[in-house]
Amino acid sequence: MTVTNPDVPSRRLRLASGPEVRVIERGAGEPRWLLVHGLASNARLWDGVARHLAESGASTVAVDQRGHGQSDRPDDGYDMATVADDLAHVADALGWESALLAGQSWGGNVVLEALARHPGRFLGAVCVDGGFIRLRDRFDRWEDCAEALAPPHLIGTPVEDMRGWVDNSAADWPEEGRLGTMANFEVRSDGTIAPWLSRDRHMAILEGMWNHDPIATVKGLDRPIHVIAADTGDRRFDKATAVDQLADAAVDTEVTWFRPAHHDVHAQQPEAVSEVLRRFAERVAT
Repeated sequence: MTVTNPDVPSRRLRLASGPEVRVIERGAGEPRWLLVHGLASNARLWDGVARHLAESGASTVAVDQRGHGQSDRPDDGYDMATVADDLAHVADALGWESALLAGQSWGGNVVLEALARHPGRFLGAVCVDGGFIRLRDRFDRWEDCAEALAPPHLIGTPVEDMRGWVDNSAADWPEEGRLGTMANFEVRSDGTIAPWLSRDRHMAILEGMWNHDPIATVKGLDRPIHVIAADTGDRRFDKATAVDQLADAAVDTEVTWFRPAHHDVHAQQPEAVSEVLRRFAERVAT
């Protein structure tokens, strides 16, 4: 049993890289957007943005990345290069010759890697409070990173408790955003939840992030990039400097700050985020 909206159409695509992934499609026009979620998240967090983009005439495909949501869960392939190449394989499976990318958090780093590795396929990328994440700036050793950022133990939490936590922490979100968050979890027959992303795969992705340098990835890259940065009030690291470093490394980068905003600002403020994406697509097209 899953906490999802049954009216949202989805299907599974077999990728040349091996796994089958679940995609949610909306719209049938131009431009074409491939929407990529963050670590331990799922495609449903993009529901609001995708709906607004489709209403404006665009095509959107939100994907559950390998190990997440209702996609396959292979034991390997969670390094940054492989997950970035997965996006090119998704475009192949859709029959798309070109597309725009948008990714949140870890997904922002993934779409930048995909843009750098497949510049003939992807026209540009929007990074939603991600893309600039360089964990080695915060942790000298992987062991320190792993200890600090390991996921909480949520298996066995009653679904009503999790829904209450989501409602309290995301009180200013639209309902589709809260439902998207609940879709991060399988609801088991005993009424408790378990994350779709297992702990070992979570840690494998985290290590891939620790090994990833987005500044080196985009250095000299002339494809357009737009960073949506959320001022969450967290001052544990200097987000503004990280954003500026990324913007300085690439040839064509713009930045929009949302203040104040949640890290999942695409779920919190879908209409405003979709407007940034719409304007970005217009800039790419000119």
